[in-house]
Amino acid sequence: MANTGQLLIVGCGNMGGAMLAGWLRSGMSPDRFAILDPALAQAPDGVALYREPAEADEAGSHDAVLLGFKPQQLGSLGPGLQAITGKTVAVHSLLAGLTLDHLRDAFPAARAHIRVMPNLAARINRTPVILLESGLAPDDRDPVLGFYDALGAATWLEDEAKFDLVTALAGSGPGFVYRFIDALAEAASSLGLDRDQADKLALTMVDGASSLVADAEISAGELADRVASPGGMTREGMNVLDADGALVRLLTQTLTATRDRGAELAAGTD
Repeated sequence: MANTGQLLIVGCGNMGGAMLAGWLRSGMSPDRFAILDPALAQAPDGVALYREPAEADEAGSHDAVLLGFKPQQLGSLGPGLQAITGKTVAVHSLLAGLTLDHLRDAFPAARAHIRVMPNLAARINRTPVILLESGLAPDDRDPVLGFYDALGAATWLEDEAKFDLVTALAGSGPGFVYRFIDALAEAASSLGLDRDQADKLALTMVDGASSLVADAEISAGELADRVASPGGMTREGMNVLDADGALVRLLTQTLTATRDRGAELAAGTD
């Protein structure tokens, strides 16, 4: 972790804020972090807050910069960040769809470039974190991995061609799970159950099911088959999901659309 050093978060919105909360929750010292954000109302206690790049440059205490603004803003914001992304600084990016080549072009003086993809469960230290790097010394990879592992479970990806796909699965996935929970409750409500009760039952069920499968020694698919007795109620419902691969086809289409949007963002398509 020493090689990650002091981190300056540029644009501390929903994701950057969740990650910062997770790091602080894990016990890291607030003075390890600083924020550059002209709109943020206030920073957590002990975390420096800068409004302009010149302020952060003058402080000069960061070893890494985490880009947390919208990917479409790189063209307008990138030039103004050159002074704080010099040769001693590693640039870490949350900018969906923007490749290592984009980062190297935007911040050519930086000592390393790292793509980072968590989700909002970083706030409670339960997110996967996908990492891809260019320029890190071999001895720096483990410290960076450990730094992000504090947010949940970090892993290096070696093939950038798969980054948008793992982003669709691990980064965007919570949105799909939330939609599924909501759809279960709405379906039960349409069949006559009180909506508030349906919401509570669906949420508690998913929470328990995910916790159980996380501790299981078998796959989620095997566990599904074990709880679905032949000829029983659960099996009858699963037959609807499984018919002609309906659920898998739907989720394949969902991940494809999400992955392909990453390519569009990289190409600058609105």
